[in-house]
Amino acid sequence: MLALPSWPVHADSEPAELLYSCDGTELKAVINPGAVDAIGIPNLSNGTAPGAYVVLRWREVSLQLPRTNNAGAPSFTDGKWWWSLEDPEHPRFRLRRGMGDIENFSCSAQPASQAAKALVGSANSSIEV
Repeated sequence: MLALPSWPVHADSEPAELLYSCDGTELKAVINPGAVDAIGIPNLSNGTAPGAYVVLRWREVSLQLPRTNNAGAPSFTDGKWWWSLEDPEHPRFRLRRGMGDIENFSCSAQPASQAAKALVGSANSSIEV
């Protein structure tokens, strides 16, 4: 499965790839705006529209996680994997293993990536279509 992070992207540009270190291994994240609702329907959540998704590439795993409808910071999940940008410098990355068993992976933004600080401001702006 393939997943992307949830920060805004202009419709006419390529989504930016950001680099993180998660449990000591490089993780690449790209947030894609995906399909959007009709123009004029106000249905944005912190800059991400319905249909937005994140693609995560980590270890031998590629994930594409759809945006959740949760209030607050952008988050993505397929019910098993979870990616959240409450703190863009230290995103929350989790794996549900079974009956209440959740594994948390420690992640931090890498300086070689675009500045994670830019995500904080971008996450609150709307996607241009």
